[in-house]
Amino acid sequence: MRAKISYALTAAVLVVYFVLVGSRGVLLIEAGTPLTVTFGVAVLILPVIGVWFLWKNTEFVRSANRLAALLDAEGGLPVDELKRLPSGRIDRDSADAVFARRKAETEDAPDDWRSWFRLAVAYHDARDTPRARKAMQRAIALHRTAQ
Repeated sequence: MRAKISYALTAAVLVVYFVLVGSRGVLLIEAGTPLTVTFGVAVLILPVIGVWFLWKNTEFVRSANRLAALLDAEGGLPVDELKRLPSGRIDRDSADAVFARRKAETEDAPDDWRSWFRLAVAYHDARDTPRARKAMQRAIALHRTAQ
């Protein structure tokens, strides 16, 4: 729940920022000189890119949460079997062992979104965020084509 609140707060702050930057871009365009119009258009591009990025990221998170709910309803969510260090962090060797099993599971069923979802969790536990995101994107894409 804390992650959802943090995400919503960050998104709200970004939207306020986009509005402020956009308003400055409009003011530059309203000045009417070629230089200020050029800068105004350039400044307006930043909030457009930011809104697009925020939208795509929000869609990704919502899709991943939907898959998690489906997998939970099926009883297929990965069980947290990882060993922890005294600090509470995940033991790297434990994460690597679970990752090896999840990777083998995915290689055995490459068209199953469930195995890709579990692989994404294993990548995340192994602190490999870029690969975790790619695996989750693959799970989302496979789920969409399966419907």
